[in-house]
Amino acid sequence: RRAPQAGRAALPFLLKRLVNTQFADLADMSISEDIAVEGEITVPVGAPSPDEDFSTLDEPVRETIMRDLKAVGKKFVHVMYPKKSSTLLRDWDLWGPLVLCVSLALMLQGGSADSKEDGGPQFAEVFVIIWFGAVVITLNSKLLGGTISFFQSLCVLGYCVLPLTVAMLVCRLVLLAGSGTVSFIVRLIVVLAMFAWSTLASTAFLADSQPPNRKALVVYPIFLFYFVISWMILTFTPQ
Repeated sequence: RRAPQAGRAALPFLLKRLVNTQFADLADMSISEDIAVEGEITVPVGAPSPDEDFSTLDEPVRETIMRDLKAVGKKFVHVMYPKKSSTLLRDWDLWGPLVLCVSLALMLQGGSADSKEDGGPQFAEVFVIIWFGAVVITLNSKLLGGTISFFQSLCVLGYCVLPLTVAMLVCRLVLLAGSGTVSFIVRLIVVLAMFAWSTLASTAFLADSQPPNRKALVVYPIFLFYFVISWMILTFTPQ
């Protein structure tokens, strides 16, 4: 009985001695200043894709501009043929809305039904109505529980001004032929059609991002937003 008990008592001593023997040399080691201690600790999984090395810094300016123009053109197509798509929401930008806003402001320049000025205030009015109105609608959408980001909403609302910009261009051409009753009826039909187009296009992109029981509260400000722009287009008279 004493022999096994003595063996068990000596076992911790033997383990301790074995550990000290194996790691005795580590106590004398020191890290040299020449050894780099920093580095990546992540392990890459799979082969790197060619897109990971893509950078627009190495891309020619012409290709960058053409790529951006194609992206803007695709969004214009989505607005003219509205359908439930995430293209405007996924790849948002503000170049298209800026171009539409400037074009609409320039076409409204030079005439007004209320002012005797040279149409100057219209440029600032269009910018304030479009951008401030889009911001208010976006904040209203977010407060009601919308799931899209701030700039995604601005992108959709700005791009959906395209039908009204086309309506403004048609109205300018119609006014060149005269400003009688027939001209007003034609302009009224065109503006109403494009107003409905803008409203339906914007709601087609934004409706799914809202809670089902609050969609009407989101659509109503959009209706007013495009109605005000349509009213400015319809009441435009060149000087």
